Amino acid sequence: MAEPRMARESAIVKANKEVIGRKVINLQGENLGKIEEVMLDATPGRVAYAVLSFGGFLGMGDKLFAVPWNALNYSAAQEAFVLNVDKEVLKNAPGFDKDNWPNMSDASWRSDIYSYYGTKPYWE
Repeated sequence: MAEPRMARESAIVKANKEVIGRKVINLQGENLGKIEEVMLDATPGRVAYAVLSFGGFLGMGDKLFAVPWNALNYSAAQEAFVLNVDKEVLKNAPGFDKDNWPNMSDASWRSDIYSYYGTKPYWE
């Protein structure tokens, strides 16, 4: 008889209270913005992207970026998500504004985003 698998210990958090609004920094500690939304791929039940706001002033003129969820790591010590990119890389990333979101289900768009951040797509 096979032994039951032990669940690995991992924090389970409420996205609306502990993720949305959380600061995002890079490895140099530079502020890259904050998480505005968490996007789910409903069929496999996976988190696909974090939508990060960056730039602007007091929420005006912010540019939004879909960042692959697996490109982010949480740092409890810094109480922030860490994205391993230079600020200039993020400034030049494919982005969108709050009134004109891309079709995040489009296979080509998804592949381009994961490729830009150098992460392996979860669907492969």
